Amino acid sequence: MDTILEAFTLFFSLENILIVGIGVAIGTIIGAIPGMTTPMGVALVLPFTFTMQPVTGILLLLGVYKGGLYGGSLTAILIKTPGTPAASCTVLDGYPLTQKGQARKALDIALYASCTADFISNISLILFAGVLASFALRFGPPEFFTLIVFSLTIIAGVSGPSLSKGILSACLGLLLATIGLDLIYGTERFVFGDFRLMSGLNFIPVLIGLFALPEILDRATRRARPAGAQKQELGKGASWADYKSVFRTIVRGSFLGVILGAIPGIGGAPAAFMSYSEARRNSKTPKTFGKGNIEGVAAAEAGNNGVAGATMIPLLALGVPGDVITAVILGAFMVHGLRPGPILFEQNLSMIYALFMGIMLSSLYLLVVGKVAIKFFSRVALIPNRILYPIVFVLCVYGAYAVNNNLFDVFVMLLMGLVGFTMLRLDIPVAPFLIAFVLGPLLEDNFRQALLIGDGDNMVFFRNTICILFWCLTALSLFVLIRARIRAARTGRASVLTTGG
Repeated sequence: MDTILEAFTLFFSLENILIVGIGVAIGTIIGAIPGMTTPMGVALVLPFTFTMQPVTGILLLLGVYKGGLYGGSLTAILIKTPGTPAASCTVLDGYPLTQKGQARKALDIALYASCTADFISNISLILFAGVLASFALRFGPPEFFTLIVFSLTIIAGVSGPSLSKGILSACLGLLLATIGLDLIYGTERFVFGDFRLMSGLNFIPVLIGLFALPEILDRATRRARPAGAQKQELGKGASWADYKSVFRTIVRGSFLGVILGAIPGIGGAPAAFMSYSEARRNSKTPKTFGKGNIEGVAAAEAGNNGVAGATMIPLLALGVPGDVITAVILGAFMVHGLRPGPILFEQNLSMIYALFMGIMLSSLYLLVVGKVAIKFFSRVALIPNRILYPIVFVLCVYGAYAVNNNLFDVFVMLLMGLVGFTMLRLDIPVAPFLIAFVLGPLLEDNFRQALLIGDGDNMVFFRNTICILFWCLTALSLFVLIRARIRAARTGRASVLTTGG
């Protein structure tokens, strides 16, 4: 009780209460701006924390982190321009809902899923930090590889009616993901003598070019409607019944995000796609995914935001940053003379509890700030196309340039825009490309590291229960997908014969 009272004294001040809300608001705005990634936002805010008290400064960074994870969904849903890499999964069903005139419903579901997942992630951090940290330590390259193989089975599910086109799209994504230096031996691959390609294709320009530019090019020749005709496109907000219908999906995605977030190096984007994959597998209407299903939006945002508190688990319990953002937060700890890990729990337990209090408050702030942001950003959908798309294009150019402050990324974005537009015209799905581009490098690196660990013996991929479990889940997933394809083909042939008769 003495420790809790001391923690309450450390946290309960007007400055701390306000700073969490300010951080969430800053993060939401940064996350909604294409190119302004959440790690960039946290890094920009870091210098302002040097003169603050340790609890205050770290809470500001955590607020920016949590707001940034949610903010990317706003522009992803409204204008098909994800503000963050993880929001690229939200695009798959969020933007089709906007096209159907249900933008407010999509935005509300994204917010409710984000807040619920953030709350569950925070509770998991407080209650299970030690357990999840020890579980995360059991993951090595073989376990990562089998996990990613299981995640890649979603490609067959999001390929649409043509599996061959989906596989073609995935192969293109894997091919582009190999550009740059090989991380194991440092050899050059597909750089063609250009040093700018040695670091590979940056994800943000590829993401912007693949989603936003094809939409701009596709709408360029369409007749714009007056603003008055577009007012009803926002639609009604999500009801309590809508939230209840996706609650199970949100909870499942949240726990997936917590588990993956506790494993250093995974991040929000793979967690979002894993959650989306599981939601589609368990849905009664899997064929509606990718066409405007609120369950898909809820799953993506739950997986994305479920990692928020979980990434703090290895940082606080082991002193190991879970991703780039927590690496920046680790820097903030060290600036204030603190070293995360078991010793921090022994010597500064009251400060840890004070941080937990602020983290719980951030979930409430996320709901309030998110509601305000929805009212502000939803007006974007009311802007006539002739005004909206030039603005979006300028934001795309700025977003691509802001990543590394060079024009090369802008050229990459424009080239990927042409690729995306061609895929749109040929009816080749973008989702498999995106999934392969995100997970491909992780798949390759962990495969090769695992072989090095096992001296070339393939049995290293079956070395423990975790690996065997993921192989079984992969086999089961492929069996279900193949059976569903066969049934769909039989149903199609039967309908053709019936029509012909």
